[in-house]
Amino acid sequence: MAIRIIRTDDDPILRKKSKPVEIIDKRILTLLDDMKETMYDADGVGLAAPQIGILKRIIVIDVGYGAVELINPEIIDSFGEQSDTEGCLSLPGKSAEVIRPQKVTVKGLNRKNEEVTLEGEDLFARAICHEIDHLNGILFIDKAKK
Repeated sequence: MAIRIIRTDDDPILRKKSKPVEIIDKRILTLLDDMKETMYDADGVGLAAPQIGILKRIIVIDVGYGAVELINPEIIDSFGEQSDTEGCLSLPGKSAEVIRPQKVTVKGLNRKNEEVTLEGEDLFARAICHEIDHLNGILFIDKAKK
């Protein structure tokens, strides 16, 4: 495992759309491990592969209940609304109020290439949405309340 460099501010890779993972191989498993280590080292609650310069649809999240790894995640349902302040490891020192769904259902693949469906509420729902936005080249400041 290795700690990767987190891309910041105006790095153009943060604005690009990530490509789906076709095969979960040893490189992808190493990437997942590196992403978790990088997220924890930076004291974050989530990290998307583009934040470390990899345009693959992979996210890791830990809001205090253990790490969740999702490959090719997509939100299939959402409910309600919540507004809270967000920050981002790629935009150090910046924060803004962002409206997100209160609850989301997301599906994707785990590291064993098994399809998983998860429900997230509150901070977990916010983190899922935030990290999936990264996969589409969207930063939280794009959705910040004006």
